Amino acid sequence: MRIGNKSATLLLALALLLEGCTGLSPLYSIGGGDGSYRVRKGDTLYSIAFRYGLDYKSLARINRIGPPYTIYTDQLIRLRGSAKRPEKDSGPTATKPVPKRIPSAKARLPEKVAGWRWPINGKVIAGFSLTNPINKGIDIAGNSGDAVVAAADGVVVYAGGNLRGYGKLVIIKHNDHFLSAYGNNETMLVREGEKVRAGRTIARVGTSAANTEMLHFEIRREGKPENPLNYLPARG
Repeated sequence: MRIGNKSATLLLALALLLEGCTGLSPLYSIGGGDGSYRVRKGDTLYSIAFRYGLDYKSLARINRIGPPYTIYTDQLIRLRGSAKRPEKDSGPTATKPVPKRIPSAKARLPEKVAGWRWPINGKVIAGFSLTNPINKGIDIAGNSGDAVVAAADGVVVYAGGNLRGYGKLVIIKHNDHFLSAYGNNETMLVREGEKVRAGRTIARVGTSAANTEMLHFEIRREGKPENPLNYLPARG
């Protein structure tokens, strides 16, 4: 089916709109209309997987990318294809020099997350929802400049502002199954490849586009959003 110029323009506008809503992105990137994504400056394999709700291990397998998951600007990444579970991955390693923005910490990650802690102390002002309105995590009220701490031990696999709707974002890999994400930061205090312990300050709370001082926090299991309240300790 051929798409006329007017229809293509409308589809492009819709894609941009979706990408800007609550950190969501359309399945098909502007970089490739066949279920693919063209790498932009600042991307990592982890951030691309996070953007599309995919498991980074499957994404690496589909594209035949091995540790330390080096990708390059303008590289075309397939989003669809065989998603067989790869062999167990113990985390990024630094067996040789790696390009900038590639996680390189020598960190053997645990089989299980020992325990979760709240990234900031504050009231939940927007809960988890996968129906309209979609929120793939929770929004926690805070004051601009408040310390944001790692919710569990892990390795920083992304620290940047490349994902529209998330602002300055930190993503931590905890083990083969879990990632956590901390968005809408004023300042990031860690770099990709750093190993962090639970409770370490990794960022400072920022102010959203709606002029709300808060942290957006997500937990992803196998690339899929999970309700953080199912993992965080109950409050009295």
